[in-house]
Amino acid sequence: MCGIIGYVGSRASKPLLIQGLERLEYRGYDSAGIALLEADGLDYVRAVGNLQNLKDKAGPNGSQSTTGLGHTRWATHGGVTEANAHPLTACDDSLMSIVLNGIVENYRELRESLQEAGHTFSSETDAEVVAHLLEDAYEGDLVAAMRTAYAKLEGHFTFVLIHRDHPNHLVGVRHQTPMVVGLSQEHLDYMLSRVPMGRLAKTEEAAELIAFLGSDRMTFSTGAAFDLSGGRLTY
Repeated sequence: MCGIIGYVGSRASKPLLIQGLERLEYRGYDSAGIALLEADGLDYVRAVGNLQNLKDKAGPNGSQSTTGLGHTRWATHGGVTEANAHPLTACDDSLMSIVLNGIVENYRELRESLQEAGHTFSSETDAEVVAHLLEDAYEGDLVAAMRTAYAKLEGHFTFVLIHRDHPNHLVGVRHQTPMVVGLSQEHLDYMLSRVPMGRLAKTEEAAELIAFLGSDRMTFSTGAAFDLSGGRLTY
């Protein structure tokens, strides 16, 4: 089963993502990867096999990124290759990437339609269609792009988007699969995962994370209120 971990805060995200992936190892996986939003854009590290291979490839922590995504993949559509490892990108790999857990059941039809429209695919996965749909839909509003892409998908899935032009933001959606968003109220620290992670980190500065969860919209924003399934919380 695939695992997802995301972080937005003021601490270096790379070691926290690696720590989160270590806690997801028990779920089983055959490849892993991370996306880090650095000052000069998105940076990716992917590796096949044991998580230690990803750690070795990522090297010592020199990253200044405070926003990032991590993923462990259990191959379903496509072989166990670095090209099929998440995070996955669309035509412009510098713009955005996604990680996904679950199955996109109508990916073949979507892939054919996107290819006819000029999109070039770099993996064998069903999940890559999501990245291309988001690339098509994005016009400056991440949540609006998420809504548009989500409406075209069939299956059961959780996926999360990171975008070069939106530092301190992650956007996620789920359909019939879990997604957990953790908040440290003391430090306004945000973590997002496929399963509960516990207290992985604290931050001293405010950040923002938006999660659009199926029919329940959850918007985290410093100093703002949000509504989720009829509940209401005000910071």
